[in-house]
Amino acid sequence: MTPRERVLTALNREEPDRVPLFIGTSGVTTLLGPAYERLRRHLGMDDVPIRWISRPLQYARLDEDILRRLGSDGRCVIAGPPPSALAREVSPTEIVDAWGCRWKRREGALYYEITDPPLRNATLDDLDRYPWPDLSHPSRFEGLAARCKTIQDAGYAVVLLSGVTVFEQACIMRGIENLLADMLADEDFFSALMTRMKGIAISCVRAMLEEAGPYVDVIVTGDDLGTQDSTLMAPAVYRRLIKPHEAELIAEIRRRTRAKVFFHSDGNIYPLLGDLAEIGVDILNPVQVSAGAMADTARLKREFGRRLSFCGAIDTNRVLPRGTAEDVRAEVRRRIRDLAPGGGYIAAAVHCIQPDVPPGNVVAMCEEVAAAGRYPIR
Repeated sequence: MTPRERVLTALNREEPDRVPLFIGTSGVTTLLGPAYERLRRHLGMDDVPIRWISRPLQYARLDEDILRRLGSDGRCVIAGPPPSALAREVSPTEIVDAWGCRWKRREGALYYEITDPPLRNATLDDLDRYPWPDLSHPSRFEGLAARCKTIQDAGYAVVLLSGVTVFEQACIMRGIENLLADMLADEDFFSALMTRMKGIAISCVRAMLEEAGPYVDVIVTGDDLGTQDSTLMAPAVYRRLIKPHEAELIAEIRRRTRAKVFFHSDGNIYPLLGDLAEIGVDILNPVQVSAGAMADTARLKREFGRRLSFCGAIDTNRVLPRGTAEDVRAEVRRRIRDLAPGGGYIAAAVHCIQPDVPPGNVVAMCEEVAAAGRYPIR
């Protein structure tokens, strides 16, 4: 099979020739910048300047030679930046993004951090006056269809990064503490902000998919809804205040493309998996196996494998950073054994690979997916 055929077969919950691998296909399946630099040195590849999927989050955009060396079955596609009167570079360590969020990288820190959420003290009236970015501007999507088609013609799965979320972007704009408080103390403001986020997201994916919809295989969105131990909010609160907005966004995606919907959420979101399947999520990522009930991947497959495909599950909490290469290979075999029978699994690390992961373990992970992922799974 070609890599694209392999991915599409797995996502139709049928068995391809082997388990597909996603590495470098999105911010949540790539390496952080320092980890990527170590990997290139380990492989003896020529040093080149890092390109970014997200500079504030330090998500590296892997080069084609590395993608081929590791055996990734997908290629990511990113739209251009939106027009914004707010975006600017303040200094080499501080930027303001198109939403007006100020990100600063402190000395010795890995990530940039939000230093002052622009809607921290906003009122309902402020939402109407705020200079929101134009995510649906045609300039963002010029040539997008051609780029996607080129990837498909080369035999790889096209993974389109929508760049939009609903609840998560609201957290960034408002500050997570304030937003969670709004859910309890100011539901009118919370609902108004979520409605605004949803409207911007829908206008973005509508314009994006009008341009490139036929040439997209997987489209990425998500919302971080979990902590290490539980969901961020009671499931009943999620179903009342957040789920309807996510459902509208996913419905808009499904109206405009046959691509599979890839939904990213960290944490123990086991109580919400049925909800995500219900609103049209096809692929759950990252299957954070260090978080509560998400650890039992055999159970996840047994209970949700007919409604959801899974991407991720290779542990970045303990095994990848602190295990031996053989520990990594054993972890890969375990997750393949649990999640891959019958299709419905794309192997990947749990979220982006951190700088403390030895590059040899990254290579061992990718090699073992190719070696142990041959069907039939034993």
